[in-house]
Amino acid sequence: MAESRVHNQFKLTSEDHVRADVGEEVTLPCHLSPDTSAVATTIRWFKGTECIYLYKNGQVTERSGYEGRVSLITQELERGSVSLRLRDFRRPDTGVYICQVIHGEQKEEAAVGLLDRGGKCSRTPVMFLNT
Repeated sequence: MAESRVHNQFKLTSEDHVRADVGEEVTLPCHLSPDTSAVATTIRWFKGTECIYLYKNGQVTERSGYEGRVSLITQELERGSVSLRLRDFRRPDTGVYICQVIHGEQKEEAAVGLLDRGGKCSRTPVMFLNT
């Protein structure tokens, strides 16, 4: 008797980009559609080609430089949210992030850009006086 394949096909939904100020906590949105529990899936978040966060079988691995700054909202996994929370946003954190979810033989990916809101002016205005 053959084992049944994943009967609930899913897609990933996200936003094109999110913005944050330095030092803020920011959530990179990613959601299974239709709403399906993500508890039994493998979830990877990449920045560029580097895997910065891995959730598999309830175990978490974080890449150096992101330790203690990245997490999933575990209580939201049941509702299909695989959004990544990033604490203490830094300018080098800007870029494109890829959310990858694997369940059985199905693998889906979604991208979200993280931009620096740059809400504060970092330059001091200079005024020149003719003397």
